[in-house]
Amino acid sequence: MYALTITIANVSLPQMQGALSATQDQIALVITFNIVATAVATPMTGWLVARFGQRRLLLFSVAAFTLSTLACGLAGSLEMLVFFRVLQGLSGAPLAPTAQAIVLASYPQSKHGTATAIFGIGVVIGPLIAPTIGGYLSEEYSWRWVFFMIVPFGVASFLGCWAFVVDGIRGARIRLDWTGFIALSVAIACFQLLLDRGERNSWLESTEIVLEICAAALCFYIFVVHTFTTQKPFLNPALFLDRNFVLGMSLTLVFGLLNFTPMTLLPGLLQNLRGYPDGIIGLLLGVRGLGTLLGFACLYFGNKYDARIWLLLGFFLQGASGWMMAQFDINVTTWDVAYASFLQGLGTGFLWVPLTLVTFNTLPQRLFPEGSSIFHLLRNIGSSVHISISVALVLHSSKINYGHLAESVSPYSKAWTLPSSGAAWDLESVQTLARIGGEVQRQGLMIGYINAFYFYTFTAVAALPLIMMVRMKKPPP
Repeated sequence: MYALTITIANVSLPQMQGALSATQDQIALVITFNIVATAVATPMTGWLVARFGQRRLLLFSVAAFTLSTLACGLAGSLEMLVFFRVLQGLSGAPLAPTAQAIVLASYPQSKHGTATAIFGIGVVIGPLIAPTIGGYLSEEYSWRWVFFMIVPFGVASFLGCWAFVVDGIRGARIRLDWTGFIALSVAIACFQLLLDRGERNSWLESTEIVLEICAAALCFYIFVVHTFTTQKPFLNPALFLDRNFVLGMSLTLVFGLLNFTPMTLLPGLLQNLRGYPDGIIGLLLGVRGLGTLLGFACLYFGNKYDARIWLLLGFFLQGASGWMMAQFDINVTTWDVAYASFLQGLGTGFLWVPLTLVTFNTLPQRLFPEGSSIFHLLRNIGSSVHISISVALVLHSSKINYGHLAESVSPYSKAWTLPSSGAAWDLESVQTLARIGGEVQRQGLMIGYINAFYFYTFTAVAALPLIMMVRMKKPPP
């Protein structure tokens, strides 16, 4: 259920953009703010479980998640939609780590790898079917149905938790470091806001952006100082004394940077520049889920191989898919998109389990709960940050390239007299100028997307040297 919401809204972004009269950077808030809310709330899961128990936490989270999802479908403005998406992210944050903890607690440590893989297959089923179903519902009905369809799953999940989930043995009451939590949350929120709104407000020329930078820097400074001066900080500094954990966190951040960016960019490219309907876009994005499922299957049968090999293959495939997308042009075909999406999914499938194994390979077991919190935090923050930067890069590049391309629109340019141009362009006609202006805008926007895909490729390649620094060791007793 939770996995459905991560990807199902992406395919409907162009329709939401038109229905809510939003720009491309504004509609991206529907994705990024949901991810940020999830990232901020996820580290609280351990405290919430200790405070309320697994069963009550799951019941409350599922109920709140279902109601906020219903509210998303009923939203009448962009502001209300973003607000309910934030509530959706906050309420849904405990679902994945709590469910994973229940799965791991149900199996001995020797079977944790297999259990994690099976759990991961369940996680990727949502991204596999969500884009296809979401595309069909958006095309046949409206974007609101991508949220309405999740409500029955929420009701079924609530009844299932009520009937079958029992509380495990509660640990000692955990004291939440509210100072560290609030400081980190405000820092992340301000940083995300300046990334989302920077391009629209001309970055440092805007007082709002300057204030957000100052607030983010100040709150992060407070968080760091408080972490090293309090007895029980929100994030234990001892975590960062473990070599593999630090490297694993770095790789997890890169994985987060890559995870959802193509699924946010491709719907706009395919609909605005190629005119593809939502149903076709959903099918093309669904191919990514097939690749992920195949990646998990390969891991299951190839679990004897070193985790670092799978990490190298995974990030290499992510980089290869980014390079393929960077070669797209205005006449990109469905085959081109499907092939690149499949490689992305295959790389994701190769990375999921090995990232967990590498990160926690040498970490003392007593630090697992806190390590898991920062693991999910960095993965989600990486996703929202990379999406915002990529969208800003698309918009900024498209404006620059529009200006460069428009310079060639002149009666004195020989290009307009060539047979290949039709030799029939009347540059004094208003209709012709409008057609030329529209085409120049399309070409400039396409170059913006290409630049964003090159950025995606560079990000994936940057992970490869980090993998070579990982040392697989047996965990300490």
